[in-house]
This record gives sequence, structure tokens and C-alpha cells, in this order.
Amino acid sequence: MQIVETLNDGLKRAYTLTVTAKDIDARVDEEVKTIAPQVRMPGFRPGKVPANLVRKMHGPALQREALDKSIREGVDKLITDNKLRPAMQPTVELTGDYEAGKDAEIKVALEVLPVVPAPSIEGIKLERLVVDVTEEQIDEAVTRLAEQSQRFEDAPKNAKAKQGDQVVMDFVGKIGGTAFDGGTGTDMAVVIGSGNLIPGFEDQLVGVKAGDEKTITVTFPKEYQAANLAGKEATFDLSITAVKVPSEKAPDDEFAKQFGLESLDKLRELLKSQIEQEHGTLTRTFMKRRLLDQLAAGHDFEVPPGMVEAEFNQIWAQLEHEASHEEDPEAARAEMESEKDDYRAIAERRVRLGLLLSEIGQANGVEVTQAEMNRLVAQAAQQYAPQDRERFVEYVRNEPMAAAQLRAPLYEDKVVDFLFEKADVTERTVARADLEAAIESEDGDLHVHGPDCGHDHGHDHGAKPAKKAAAKKPAAKKDAPAKAADEPAKTKAAPAKKAPAKKASAKAEAPADAPAAKKPAAKKKPAKAEG
Repeated sequence: MQIVETLNDGLKRAYTLTVTAKDIDARVDEEVKTIAPQVRMPGFRPGKVPANLVRKMHGPALQREALDKSIREGVDKLITDNKLRPAMQPTVELTGDYEAGKDAEIKVALEVLPVVPAPSIEGIKLERLVVDVTEEQIDEAVTRLAEQSQRFEDAPKNAKAKQGDQVVMDFVGKIGGTAFDGGTGTDMAVVIGSGNLIPGFEDQLVGVKAGDEKTITVTFPKEYQAANLAGKEATFDLSITAVKVPSEKAPDDEFAKQFGLESLDKLRELLKSQIEQEHGTLTRTFMKRRLLDQLAAGHDFEVPPGMVEAEFNQIWAQLEHEASHEEDPEAARAEMESEKDDYRAIAERRVRLGLLLSEIGQANGVEVTQAEMNRLVAQAAQQYAPQDRERFVEYVRNEPMAAAQLRAPLYEDKVVDFLFEKADVTERTVARADLEAAIESEDGDLHVHGPDCGHDHGHDHGAKPAKKAAAKKPAAKKDAPAKAADEPAKTKAAPAKKAPAKKASAKAEAPADAPAAKKPAAKKKPAKAEG
């Protein structure tokens, strides 16, 4: 086999591989000898079919197999002999149509990982912002839990519903006097003032009594998910089956027992622990962002364009998905386009930081143990139905990209923890609001993308399709994923084998026949990308 380098520009490489007809024929002869004993042909005893007849029968298939094997071995030899570290899967292309008896010419193009300068990890200074848990915060947590667990009891006979009361009803929705699909339901309970129904619906429930029959008129929001209902006026014929008032009982030991705890004090201890974990997560988020900012500021080297493009495409696909659920999708897309260069810069930053963290981890012996990997796989398998879990474990075992995807977040966390230990850390106690404000004010990007992130850089990562319109509006766009995602990328690698389908979420979906439509959260404008 002949290998000729045709391009060496920055991180881009290209080669021409020539596999001679003689080499291919030799491989075909070897394969003929291997399969001849198993070939059956009328007129010949088993295993006695002449090699020339075997070759005549299976020649085209054997030629293709020999060529494929030669190409695979040639690419492997190319990478090994030239000490290449591919950033992504090489592009391999056969020049023209291969003809038996002739040499085969193959074009190989790839990008290599850069030689990362020894990362400077000395002199890193970080501040740990600590938030103490106050009794007031625990009181608020207990109150929220009580509100979420609010129980209702039947109101006195003929009592009229008011704000905060629960109304139970049957309903039939109509447009132009005709009932529409998904607009009929029974025994739907809604708390007046909860904002769970389309605007104007709950307000018209004030004053109803059990046994009332009432028709109300509402207008579906213009951005309503179901296109056949969006912006249209509708009537709902209501049959009020019950009016209930909230129980005024204050949280006590009996309330705590609903959650399997023996007393209210134990519940408060549990809530305190949960708040401490939340504060710890916020503290780590702030420290990690500052750490990555320092690493990014102190290191500048060329990164593989293909990796940047793959990362950018993933970001863009997610933004496109979110924009499609905005009140004004076209305006959202226009805003995206105006910030396209910012998002591309973030993609490049992610890749560079991923390479840096990988280099730091390898240089300092950071690794994910087999026991840790086993735990990751076992945890991930719980997302699948019981009958599919073993198949998922087998899938991960046989698919390196799937395993890398699971491994990447933990590996990154371990490298970050290593750097925290090396850093000069000072501590300051602040209020939670101040810590949250400090995180929001940062322009740093917590999502990094290294060679071991688990991405299949040759795969087109598409956003998940939007769910079929039902009774709820889409939530407004959150901060763009490129701006402040505190985790490495988790897109699926393109597997050679299909992974088992995940089991359905246990979280209840809104019934298709309910007229409810949650109001979208207030839109939060993403922070500007780093320059």
C-alpha cells in the first residue's frame, strides 16, 4: 500500500492511499482458502469445490470485502505511522468506481487534535461564596411544601367559589357552536387564581356553586400550541360538581408523617439539608465559572474547526427548537441571527476548554475508575423499562461513544475538583440572592466540549421534536444552552446498534381533554456571550 500526504495545513491533514490490485487479489485468495471447505456445489464432495469455482461464485463479494478490509487497515496504519490524534472520525472516500483487477485510490481527510501547551494550573485564585441556611428559609420551605400539598375540603352548602378555592367541573368546549377535539372532560379540578387555565377562564369561576350550570366565553392565546385553536374565541359549557375550600391546618407532626418522617422537626432537618445542597450547587457553579474563565484567559491555541462546527451546530439546533416555541418565533430567530458570531465564539471556547481539561486530567492522573463507570451505567439503565436495562448495559459495553458520553460529565467534575484543590481559595459568606446575582452577572460558559465528551462529531444532532399540542402552552425560552450550561454536552452518539427506548416518564402529562393552558414563564433574555 502506498500512502502520500497531500495536505498539511494547521490541524488539517489529507492523504491518498493506493491499494494495489495485487494486494486485493492476495486477500481474495486468502479468503477463498478460508471459505472453500464450507462451500457446497452439486457434483463435488463437501470441501472439494475447486478454488477457481469458489472465486467465480463469490468473486464480487470477496472483492468488496477485501477492499473494505484493506481500507480499514490502511487508515489505521496511516494514523499509527504518522502518530496522528484524530479530532473526529476521518473522512474516507474511494476515488471513482472500483474495478476488479485495478488499483484502488482512496482519499483520507481528517483534523488532528492540537498539541496543547502544558496547562498552567499554578497561581489560580478562587473565591468560595458560602450561603448559610436561616430559620426563615426553612420556614419558607415548609410553607411551600404545605402549599404544594394543599388539601381541600367540601365548602359549606351553597358556598360561592372565591380566589384560592378549588372548583371541580365537567366541561364541553365549542368553537362556533361545535365541540372541538380535546375540549371535553369530566371531574377536572382547578384552583382559582392558580393561572393554570387559559386567560379569563378562572376569573369566570368566581361565584359559582356546586350544581351550577354555566357557559363562559374565552379566547385562546395567539401562541397556543394547538394551531386549530390559537387566537380563536371559544365557549365552555360547565357543570360544577363541587366547590372546595383549602384546609387551614398548619404544618405539624401529622403533616410530616405524610412524607414518612416522624415529626415536623425531622422534616425541617431534611429541608435544611436540601437547602444546603442547593447552596452548595450554586457555590460550585460560581467557582467553576470563575475557574474556567481563568483557564480560558490563560490559554490560547488553535482548535479543530470540525469540532467547533459540530458544537456550534448542536447549540444552534437547540436554539432553533426553543425559538419555535416563542410567542414570536420569527423575532426570536432574528435575535439568534444577530448573535450568531457570539454563539460560534462560545462553541470555540467550549472546545478549547474541553481540550484543556482533558490535558490537565491526563497529565495529573485523573481517571474514572471501572467501579465508578459501572455505577454510571447502572444509574443510566434505570431510565429504561426493566426488560430493556440489560440490553442497554450491553449496548454501552459495545459502543465506545455511548460509554464516553456517560463518562464525560464525571471526568470533567473530577478534573474540576482537582483544580479546586490546587487553587488558592478564599471564603466569604453572602446572601443567597447575592450569590445568584453573581452567577447571573458572569459571562462565563460552564459547558465544555473535549475529545472524550461522547459526541459523535459526524452525526447530525437534531433537536427533539416538539410534543403534540395539548392543553398547555409552551414554556418561554430559557437561557440559551450555550450561555450558562453547567454540564458537558449530552447529545447522543450515533450508535452502530440501536439503543433500547427509554421508558415513559413517571411525570403526569396534562390530560388532552382539559382546557387548561399554563402561562409561559417570563422571558429571560440571555446574557451576552463572551467576547
